[in-house]
Amino acid sequence: MTQNNISVRRLPIRLKPDPRRTIARFFWPGKDRGQKIIRRVENLDALRISEMANQVLKQFTPGNPGLTEILIKHYEKAIRQAEMSFNNDFETKLLTGAYFSMEYAFESAAMFNPSMVPAIKQPEVDKGCLQFVMSLRVVGEGHISSITFRRGTVNPEGDIQIKPCGLEVRQLKRKENRTFEKSNFIGKLSEMGVWNQQTQLIMDELPASFSTLQLQHKIERCKRIENSAVVDERTLELMLWAAHSEYEIERQYATEVENLVLFPLSETESQGMEDMRLVRFENDGGSTRYFGTYTAYNGTSILPQILEMAPGEYSKVHTLHGKCARNKGMALFPQKIDGRYAAIGRVDGENMFLLKSTDISFWDEATQIVQPKYDWEFVQIGNCGSPLLTDAGWLLLTHGVGAMRKYCIGAILLDREDPSKVIGQLREPLLSPNEEERSGYVPNVVYSCGALIHADNLVIPYGISDAATGFATVNLGQLLAELT
Repeated sequence: MTQNNISVRRLPIRLKPDPRRTIARFFWPGKDRGQKIIRRVENLDALRISEMANQVLKQFTPGNPGLTEILIKHYEKAIRQAEMSFNNDFETKLLTGAYFSMEYAFESAAMFNPSMVPAIKQPEVDKGCLQFVMSLRVVGEGHISSITFRRGTVNPEGDIQIKPCGLEVRQLKRKENRTFEKSNFIGKLSEMGVWNQQTQLIMDELPASFSTLQLQHKIERCKRIENSAVVDERTLELMLWAAHSEYEIERQYATEVENLVLFPLSETESQGMEDMRLVRFENDGGSTRYFGTYTAYNGTSILPQILEMAPGEYSKVHTLHGKCARNKGMALFPQKIDGRYAAIGRVDGENMFLLKSTDISFWDEATQIVQPKYDWEFVQIGNCGSPLLTDAGWLLLTHGVGAMRKYCIGAILLDREDPSKVIGQLREPLLSPNEEERSGYVPNVVYSCGALIHADNLVIPYGISDAATGFATVNLGQLLAELT
């Protein structure tokens, strides 16, 4: 059940999870056991401590760059949580840190739901080729999702080459004590429904720009000074939660992007970062940056987040707020429309909406533009990544869910000047799971978080039943002819 007049070519490339790629995570068995472990290590003689620390570094450093720094940080965290005194011996710290560390195969189970964008910097490649950057959702033990990246090139014929990744993986790290703009933070508290006399009192004492530590200090001061019967602990917890859900990422100078992983860095995403939709965004002044919208999951609830990356400058994660930013799968347009940010989202979990906002972090305006129409999308319809600009209009890949929860990829064309107007829509799926693609962790699924256009090809990376990633190319001219 696919379009007969459109040429779709599946490429032989498959990206599959590699359990050899690991990161070193903090391991905590609890305060009581933690104290016992620390004492046991400290009771070893100095020679044995030195031998064991060196063995750990020799065995585990090759797959964990920066392991010494990681073990020291894990030691310090364990000592704080165990409420014990610090040891001054470096090798004791290293070895103790190793007992509170574990290797985690972050992509051992699955690699799927990719998005693909042209690289901002195009190095010298073969004539007619385009370099791209990809994000992929990967899953490890405990079904924790994180985001990894790949680079590659596509030639004018639509053939793809993926740059190999290594086994030495660095986990992106959050900057401590980030700075907030007071007006934005107040807006966030209001949207969360926790703007009251107590939060106003705390915010009134903070400067126009304040740090996480300053906020924590004011909250602790409020707890000490205010009558305990007056203090609302839940409100204070939510203030800290709001601060910790957003963060800045430390710059990585030497590590190539395919050897980086964005693993959950806040409590709001502690159980997963899902389905990033990358977009190469062109600002009004001509500068370019990446945005990546994704779903944060803490084990009980979801939160829409956005990663903002200005190559060579900074990377930040913000929470998306507003009554229209409450579901999965928002995808930004690659430029402003009539001076405003625009996105495609599924506000109600079933239909597709056009969202608009003057502030990329707050979304309160939405217009329904597409609802389930054909039998292969009767359950729900959503986007498969950011709209792509063509001479005919905005090309938007969609996903539809049909009988037996089968996911297929379709396409619609939106008006270039007014994207709330639908010019055309495919009656049949553009891509459906074939027999080879039907089996996986979640069967009967093909799903993409973003494609790109090069020459006369639409290049679609797609997840295969929540297990692996494949690629397909579509003749762009034929597709647009069906939509106009």
